[in-house]
Amino acid sequence: MAISADLESVPLHIVAGRAEIDLPAAQRAVADLLVALGRDPRSAHLADTPRRVAHAYAEMLTPREFELTTFPNDEGYDELVLAKDIPVQSLCEHHLLPFHGVAHVGYLPGERILGLSKLARVVELFARDFQVQERLTKQVADWLQDRLAPKGVGVVIEAEHQCMSMRGVRAAGSRTVTSSLQGVLRDNPSSRQEFFALTGLTP
Repeated sequence: MAISADLESVPLHIVAGRAEIDLPAAQRAVADLLVALGRDPRSAHLADTPRRVAHAYAEMLTPREFELTTFPNDEGYDELVLAKDIPVQSLCEHHLLPFHGVAHVGYLPGERILGLSKLARVVELFARDFQVQERLTKQVADWLQDRLAPKGVGVVIEAEHQCMSMRGVRAAGSRTVTSSLQGVLRDNPSSRQEFFALTGLTP
């Protein structure tokens, strides 16, 4: 992750530090995959499919850059801040199929408070990658704890995985729930219970 400035002074410019996507190579790979699957990539209906697929994956794997805007907690606000139902779209790294759902992200402020839209930006920062849901949940919590230094962080993700709903067990509608708690939200039972109650989940 590339960070351009100190949290206390000016907004941080956040970009994902990942290797550049080679679109021509991706298009060739999709064409080869179509051939391996018994399809003709030169046919009228599939002729532009390699380009479309390569660009679609590039879009799904590239988070938008953003400024991490924080403000002094001058009023000493010490209650939970929670953003619910943040959309999550990611790609299962085991099958390259999408999983999608919502994230609930909360924190107990320390000396700084965060612009609310940035919670969704941080989710996208890690979701637009080849992922497993467990890692994604922890990455969001760790990142907020490290960058914001709050008293506690809680992240819950609920998602449906197409690798479960479209293949294998074919459990359409099944949702996987993962959580990651840090600081007070992990160590204090009442704070943990409050967080899960506000997300609509039972601890």
